[in-house]
Amino acid sequence: MSKNGFLDIIKKRFGEGNYEGDQFGGAGGHDGSGLPDANPGNFMFATGIECSYPTIQNGTVRRDQLRECGHYERWREDLGLVKEMGLRVLRYGLPYYSIHKGPGQFDWSFADEVMAEIKRLDIIPILDLMHFGVPDWIGNFQNPELPIHFAEYAGAVAERYPWVRYYTPVNEIYVTARISARDGVWNEQLKTDRGFVTALKHCVAASIMGNQQIAKRRNDCVIVQSESAEYTHEFSATPSPEISLSNELRFLSLDLLYANPPSTTVSMYMMDNGLTREEYNWFMAGKPPGYQIMGNDYYGRNERIKLPDGSIQISMDVLGWYEITKAYYERYRMPVMHTETNVFEADKASMWLNKQWIGVLRMRRDGVPVLGFTWYSLIDQIDWDTQLGELNNRVNECGLYDLNRKPRPVAEAYKTLLKEFGQITIVPYGEMLEMTDRPARLKVNV
Repeated sequence: MSKNGFLDIIKKRFGEGNYEGDQFGGAGGHDGSGLPDANPGNFMFATGIECSYPTIQNGTVRRDQLRECGHYERWREDLGLVKEMGLRVLRYGLPYYSIHKGPGQFDWSFADEVMAEIKRLDIIPILDLMHFGVPDWIGNFQNPELPIHFAEYAGAVAERYPWVRYYTPVNEIYVTARISARDGVWNEQLKTDRGFVTALKHCVAASIMGNQQIAKRRNDCVIVQSESAEYTHEFSATPSPEISLSNELRFLSLDLLYANPPSTTVSMYMMDNGLTREEYNWFMAGKPPGYQIMGNDYYGRNERIKLPDGSIQISMDVLGWYEITKAYYERYRMPVMHTETNVFEADKASMWLNKQWIGVLRMRRDGVPVLGFTWYSLIDQIDWDTQLGELNNRVNECGLYDLNRKPRPVAEAYKTLLKEFGQITIVPYGEMLEMTDRPARLKVNV
């Protein structure tokens, strides 16, 4: 028996380190740094191009962020900026209101050009099919025919661009219904609970039926349901029923979409405001098809405090994306993606980006499958400080690039993040669990 210790023996036989074989996932393996590559099991780093198109002023004015931010003229340049950033994934919204001209009628002229370029550049689009507005001929979200018309459109898009796998059928359903039919700002501009419930159930039904049409043509489709992650705090010794209800209603769109029974309070609220028992049972039949990802959009503006005098104060990041999204995850137990974030102050954007990313890492360490992260948006936006309700033409400096397509400091901060984490897998040790292109099959995960 040798008088030397095991380490002396190993070093004598194999050397001081860098042992052959260790580079394959051992201590000498890769740490996940480097710009994103094409590995399908990797975490998705994304940006998006703001594309909202609601109407305001009783339907007489159509906001169109693609037009107002110059994208229709500079779309080729914008797509080039996505590549310049080193990103491979783009949340992209085609303008539904101008493409779907009527039943069976479509104008693909803009869509065909831009989709061909996205494909040529090897950008993975998460295709957003309805973003806060509908075509004039449909009217608004009170139209009960919306689900069948939208389903036709979703099927036509999937048929025309069969290479697209990732979709957001209806963006931020809860926000769409609330601002259109409860806050009275967009589209139908109602301020009623009945109008809100009607808009919400029509949007959820549209999303489900659109999803069916996509899955019919692309049975391995990945649906990223972007929804606002919100919470309202109350600065009062006696909580109010109004705020308690508000904090329950924030789940309502996802409850109906994912067939998760709402609370008794919310169920009674829906029934009182026009949801029938037959409609409720239809929603509770099951989740839509395909691989489903729950996208949580978080801005500091999503958190508010109701003060004793009844006024609302934007609280910015009391709970943050981590705490709020954790509550959504524990409710639905579905894979998560951070699908939108920004701040309007360009000098604070880099810090905000870093804080959001720390939240993502913390969530991963808790064992929650977080599939992606998105800085929204690629370029600055217009008038989102008034939720597009006022025509001020005020620039919101939240883009990776300004409206002259010059990079803001947050672009460099995002590039640094990508270089450090760009090749990590969806979940730690996820190389053996890569996302496959098999058709979706299971409706529950046990």
